[in-house]
Amino acid sequence: MYRLLFTSWLVLFSVFVFAQDDSIFIRRIADEILVNGKAYDNLHTLTKTVGGRLSGSPQTYKAEEWGQKALRDAGADKVYLQQCVIPHWVRGGKDEGKLIAGSKKIPLRVLALGNSVSTSPKGIVAPALLINSFEELEQRKNEVKGKIIFYNYKFNPKLVRTFFAYADAVRYRAEGASRAAKYGAVATLVRSMTESGDNVPHTGAMVYNDSFPKIPTLAVGLLDADKIVSAFQQNKNISLFLKTNAHALPDTVGYNVIGEISGSESPEQFITVGGHLDSWDPAEGAHDDGAGCVHSIEVLRALHAVGYKPKHTIRIILFADEENKGGGASKYLADIKSKQEKHLFALESDAGGFTPRSFNMKLADERLEKARRWIPLLQEYGVYEFLAGDGGADVSPLNDSLHVPVAELVPDSQRYFDYHHAATDVFENVNKRELELGAINMAALIYLVDKYGL
Repeated sequence: MYRLLFTSWLVLFSVFVFAQDDSIFIRRIADEILVNGKAYDNLHTLTKTVGGRLSGSPQTYKAEEWGQKALRDAGADKVYLQQCVIPHWVRGGKDEGKLIAGSKKIPLRVLALGNSVSTSPKGIVAPALLINSFEELEQRKNEVKGKIIFYNYKFNPKLVRTFFAYADAVRYRAEGASRAAKYGAVATLVRSMTESGDNVPHTGAMVYNDSFPKIPTLAVGLLDADKIVSAFQQNKNISLFLKTNAHALPDTVGYNVIGEISGSESPEQFITVGGHLDSWDPAEGAHDDGAGCVHSIEVLRALHAVGYKPKHTIRIILFADEENKGGGASKYLADIKSKQEKHLFALESDAGGFTPRSFNMKLADERLEKARRWIPLLQEYGVYEFLAGDGGADVSPLNDSLHVPVAELVPDSQRYFDYHHAATDVFENVNKRELELGAINMAALIYLVDKYGL
């Protein structure tokens, strides 16, 4: 009896001591980032000297040079490039739109969606048809031929986690053009993927179904979207004018930018941390995903700065081409398979530089429960839950194909879609302190996984 009690007490005491040691070390990481952090300065350089980084653009290659230098400055043992094939879509100039109601021609703030084809050089004018859902499109399919379809599907305001609202609405951006083209539409216009209170249009990738004609597709700002709805309520004979020079060029070469700290005990085993280096062109790609790139670099820099010697090789990767076709992630997975590398864990940041709240994690239930024991170590820095979910788009293939546990940093999402894929995604809309807290939690999680495993 007494021996059992003594043994139980000894186990609890040991857990307490280890937790204290971890808490002290994570405090060191936090102090390093809060006092000497480089994430904010790195983001400023990326956004202000490189800017928007559309796949295949000249900024793609400037960003790759920036990433290599930032990783070397952070203390990486080695930095190298991994070649991949990336798409090269260009906007081709200013996109234009007008609402035509009787004799009135009202300018609209519009942006061509990524991968859209162009209109004719003079643009296209056609009667408009307001559609609120794909179900309504099917019900009214006989009215579609020769028209410009305006999809007025809104974010669901009841969904507190705004990524769920985005996931619900984004199908209209991705699939809307081909679904309308199936019934003879000549173009589509979508309500921007946001719930912001401004009139800034948001771009983003769309995908054509090759079974149907490729028609131009653009997004419109929310205030102008509401003007179109109001015009329909007053007059059913509404037309739209749309013009875009968007077009695709032949695929080209891009690179994943990779930096590593070699493991001291098992260097042949890897922990991956990353964000994606490309962005859409209207703005600077500050939250999407400059923040994720500088988060990842700061993980390496902070661990190096406090003298941590990881057991396993920690690999930082700035992925190419997440926004279009995922060419960087596909190449990374292919190389891992060809080299038969062993990967223990992969973490991504691709949800902005806001205050961290949680981690989404995709791993076996028992592993998730083990990881949840670490939550008290992170609560001081903002993270209060580990959710059963998925990793980001670039690391999830490692789980899908190789069953590697993956995770994604989840900051507060309420403002993210104000800026996502829009001209407002600029450095000035990133808060230094919030950005640094994200890096702290990522570095702490990597330290814990490296030390204890999953």
